[in-house]
Amino acid sequence: MTGAPPSGGRFTAPGRDMGLEDRVVLLSVGVDIGSSTSHLLFSRLELERADDRYVTAGREVLHRSDILLTPYLGDATIDDRALGRFLDAQYAAAGIRRSDVDTGALILTGVALDRRNARAVAELFAQDAGRLVAVSAGDNLEALMAAHGSGAVELSASGPPVLAIDIGGGTTKAVVCRNGSPDEAFALDVGARLVAFDTAGVITRLEPAGRRFGARLGLDLEVGRTITTGEREDLAAAMVDVLLQAVGPSAATAEALRPFCRTPLPGVPDVGAVTFSGGVSEFFHERAAGDFGDLGPYLAAELRARRSELPGPVVVTPAGIRATVIGAAEHTVQVSGSTVCIAPLSVLPMRNVPVVLPRFGWDDDLDRGVVGDAVSSALRRFDLTDAAGPAALAFRWDGSATYTRISEFAAGVAHGLRAHIAAGHPVVMVFDGDIGGLIGLHLIEDLRLDVPVISVDGVELREFDYIDVGELIASSGAVPLVIKSLVFSSPHPV
Repeated sequence: MTGAPPSGGRFTAPGRDMGLEDRVVLLSVGVDIGSSTSHLLFSRLELERADDRYVTAGREVLHRSDILLTPYLGDATIDDRALGRFLDAQYAAAGIRRSDVDTGALILTGVALDRRNARAVAELFAQDAGRLVAVSAGDNLEALMAAHGSGAVELSASGPPVLAIDIGGGTTKAVVCRNGSPDEAFALDVGARLVAFDTAGVITRLEPAGRRFGARLGLDLEVGRTITTGEREDLAAAMVDVLLQAVGPSAATAEALRPFCRTPLPGVPDVGAVTFSGGVSEFFHERAAGDFGDLGPYLAAELRARRSELPGPVVVTPAGIRATVIGAAEHTVQVSGSTVCIAPLSVLPMRNVPVVLPRFGWDDDLDRGVVGDAVSSALRRFDLTDAAGPAALAFRWDGSATYTRISEFAAGVAHGLRAHIAAGHPVVMVFDGDIGGLIGLHLIEDLRLDVPVISVDGVELREFDYIDVGELIASSGAVPLVIKSLVFSSPHPV
């Protein structure tokens, strides 16, 4: 489709030279709203220019919020008014206005992903749309965030593999980290708030997994029933039994673990260290005291008593309950490189755009037919040929950027995306090298596309990634991106 250039202008850093912007400072917020707890973390991120992209050079935590037991209006409906009051109070306590925040991540996990809950939470952050990017984190993605945020990934970069265990209110996630990267991840129905009770010991909340653990012990657990201290200890011991078996080398064949496995168990190899994060870790490392009306202190005490059964020595890391939100604030937000082309600016933000990598040879003489066929083939692999929504094309540009090569490449992209362009969807391209602005301008000025164009660089993507592209950061001329990897898992066993 051709015609006049899109109205609304395009952005190529008007009024400043991004090549001279060697340092970008952002105020970031990570918000973690989960089944059991909700909390925030405010950070100042410093990014420095390295060649043609920005990399995180430092992070200073400005404020850690209080920890809120996620409020409910019933079995599974979050009390959005109570949550909103908590959020407002934490911004005030930090001395930060919402308009001060440049970027950040809103993480929804567990029951917060329910459609009604997700919609209610989204309304609480409606005024932040474009600056915050939403991450719907299932078990594996949450595990990867916690592994990054806890420091386990970094720890594995300079030594043997590290097993990162994150024990929360509803689930336990574990990741084997090797050579500075998270590897196998798995999740269990083990958590502190599978059974919750009031100060008199009367059960106020009972999750299905908590009931299953009770049945294994011969306990008939019900809401309204009193649970004794001995029964709490027995439940904690049963959960730790499952956890210790799951992190053993023969876990994959342990039939008794199946009722409590949320994902397949890979079996954990020899590791050089074990880290704990999540709410229970605060009790395990004796950083928290008191009683939150759940099994957290009992799980921690049982783990401390049986730490010799873990696959490696425990290394203390500082993140604790905030590991997931730290991981999101630091590791999911990237900033584009120095050359971008966005036309019009109003097309942003964009959310959950699937990524495909067209595969072709980067010959000296690029051919538009070859490029177009590669784009079409990539879309077919992911069933994206019906043009139901936009797709992001990721390229690792190789070779020179002559006019002829750019012209052939851009024409091929336009041809491969012809159905998407006809449907009015934006053309979204992400490059690893310093080429995004040139390609975007060619699509607009030479091919005269009349659909929005987003062409950014300085970011490496993989297939099975989804990206959020936030609004322009006015102070720097870059855009924040969140990269979310699709992680496969089996259905929940029954």
